[in-house]
Parts: sequence; C-alpha cells; structure tokens
Amino acid sequence: MTLPMKARLSAMMFLEYFIWGAWYVTLGTWLSMSLKFSGQQIGLAAGTTAVGAIVSPFLAGLLADRSFATQKVLCALHLLGAVLLYLASQQTSFGAFYVTVLAYSLCYMPTLSLTNSLAMRQMRDPRLEFGAIRLLGTAGWIVAGILVGSLGLEATGVPMRLAAGCSLVMGLYCLTLPPTPPLARAAGQSSPGMFSAETRKIFRRRSVAIFMIASLLICIPLQFYYAFTNLFLNEVGVVNAAGKMTGGQMSELFFMLLIPWFFRRLGVKYMLAFGMAAWVLRYAFFAFGNSGALMGMLWAGILLHGICYDFFFVTGQIYVDQQAPSALRAAAQGLITLITYGVGMLVGSYLSGWVVDAYAVRSAAGVLSHEWQSIWLIAAGCAAVVLGAFMLAFGEKEAAHEAG
Repeated sequence: MTLPMKARLSAMMFLEYFIWGAWYVTLGTWLSMSLKFSGQQIGLAAGTTAVGAIVSPFLAGLLADRSFATQKVLCALHLLGAVLLYLASQQTSFGAFYVTVLAYSLCYMPTLSLTNSLAMRQMRDPRLEFGAIRLLGTAGWIVAGILVGSLGLEATGVPMRLAAGCSLVMGLYCLTLPPTPPLARAAGQSSPGMFSAETRKIFRRRSVAIFMIASLLICIPLQFYYAFTNLFLNEVGVVNAAGKMTGGQMSELFFMLLIPWFFRRLGVKYMLAFGMAAWVLRYAFFAFGNSGALMGMLWAGILLHGICYDFFFVTGQIYVDQQAPSALRAAAQGLITLITYGVGMLVGSYLSGWVVDAYAVRSAAGVLSHEWQSIWLIAAGCAAVVLGAFMLAFGEKEAAHEAG
C-alpha cells in the first residue's frame, strides 16, 4: 500500500472516531446536568448505540455487500448522520431526543465495520497493515475528548454539534475514497452468514459457548462505565473530566502493543480473566477514590482501560478467530460483536440507568447528585460474579482441543 493511500485511510479513521468520541463520552453529563434527564433515560440514550450494533451487520450487509459501493454508503450515512446529530442537539424533551439519537445510531454504527472493510480491501496484507491505520481512529477519539474537555463543553449540547460538523466533513470526504464496489455482486456468490448452520456449530462447542455467555454477561456492568463515568467525574469535582478520560485510550494504545507478549505467557483463559478482573478493580477504584487526596485512584481506574478493553475484547476477537475456520471468521466475529456491543450493552444500558436512579439524591436546594460508591460497588460485584463463573467453567486445554 502506498504512502498516499495510508494517509487517506488514516484520515478516514481519524474522522470516523472523532465523531463518536466528541459526543458519546459527555452525553450523560449534558443530559443530567443541563436537560435534567433521569438515570434510566440517560441509560436508554447511551444504549442507542447498542441497538445500532444489533442492526448494523444486517444493514451493512444489505447495502455495501450486495447493492452499493462502500464509499457511497459511507457518504450517505454520514451526511444523514450530520443532520440527525444537529437535530438531536436541539431537543429538550426525552422522547424527541431519544428518537433522533436512535435514528442517528442506526446510521453511524454500520460505518464502523464499513470503514474497516474499505480500508482492508486496499491492503496487500491487512494483518500487517491494518493496525497502524486503525490507531488513527483512537487518536481521533483522544483529540475529541481533549478538545471538548479543555473548552469546558461537557454539560452542553455543543459536543453533539461538533460531531455533526465532523460528520458532514466525513460524508464529503468519503466521496474522495477509493471506489469499493460490493463484493458479493461482483463475485456472484455469498459467504456464510452470522446465523448460518456452519457458524452456529462453532458456538455450540462448550468452551466457545462459555466464552460467548461470559462476553454477554460482562458487557452488562461495562455499560456503567461508558454511560456514567463522565457524569460521575463531573459530580465529584474532577476538572476537565473528558480530557482526563482520554488517558484510557492512551492506555489502550500502550497495552495493544503488549498483547503478543502477554498472550505467549498467559494464554487465552488468563488474558480474558485479567481483562474481567480489571473491570472489577476499576470500579473499586471509582468507589473509593475522590477528586482530592485520592485522585490517584480515579486516575488508576481510567488508566486500567487498556487492560479492560485489550485483554478482554481484543483477546476475545483473537480467540474467536482461532476457533473459526477461515471461511467463517467474518461471520463469527460479526456474531460475537452483535452479542457484546449489541445485546450485552443494551441490557447494561437499562440496568445501569435503573441503578443510578435508585441511588439518586436531591438536596434541600434541589441539586441532584448520586451515591456513587454504592453504584460502582454494584457494578464491581456484577463483574466479579461473571469473572468467578468464567474461571470455574472455562477450560483452555479443552478450547485448544476443540479448535484442533
């Protein structure tokens, strides 16, 4: 792949994840502090991306795999998304806001897989070339967080309008991307789908089934972090919370480089276990830290994101890749993504919102706050139960035998 092509694809990834990072991280803070939405309403709003993750494999397959060139689909989805983001930023009632942001998530979530597939089709060897391109996506998320936090925009609708502007730029930029016609139509054939008999057979194996169930369950307490951490940090008095939260993405980049080293020494079972244990520890740090003398505990909870994400999600993707035959790997990865980012996160958005509301406290002056220690300990307890069950049930030697 030529250097100009690398630059074009890197810019695509930067814009793609800048959009998401600009509005999603601070969503709960704006909805709670400015619009006075409840915890359940915030959880539902954050869960729209999970609904999008459930629908996106089918939408992406229908449009880009069979009907239209990928760059044209990306253009249309991002331009429509820009309009929906701007409209969402203008809403003040929950019903109108939810419908608008749900429509946006249905547009945006398919673009995550579409940008990946477009980039990989320009590469000679995606295994060697894709990582460096995808890193620019994480950089886009980091820049968005630093920008929003440093400008003090967390409790406003401006981040969503900033994301709308970037989505407009991205939509127009997609028209300059390399022509990427639908593969299925060009080849006159289709590959096995996520719910084909061949794919289901992989997930019937005992070790893979245990991994799939654990992945679903661990994503339920994970949504506490994604939906409510920024609100938590702002309520306890952390300055530039959005900027500080980008430390998690920086940690993610660092641990991504160490995955091969840890994989050789720990194996699949303990890599996954360390990832789940990091979520337990992160929530414990949040429960007992504060913005004063114990700010270090909050920093530790943020910086654990690299282990939380890389050791569980990235290792899980590698594990699924090892278990599936080459012809079924794309379908298997699509199914586990639907289960985790879709179903698991959706259930987590309902549960986390309900728990946050249960521990809401309103002062005599009418100021709303939350008993965050109880909230985080509930999330830590849920993650600990999943970790314990996984350690008892999952056998790495059995998994290796089934794969062989």
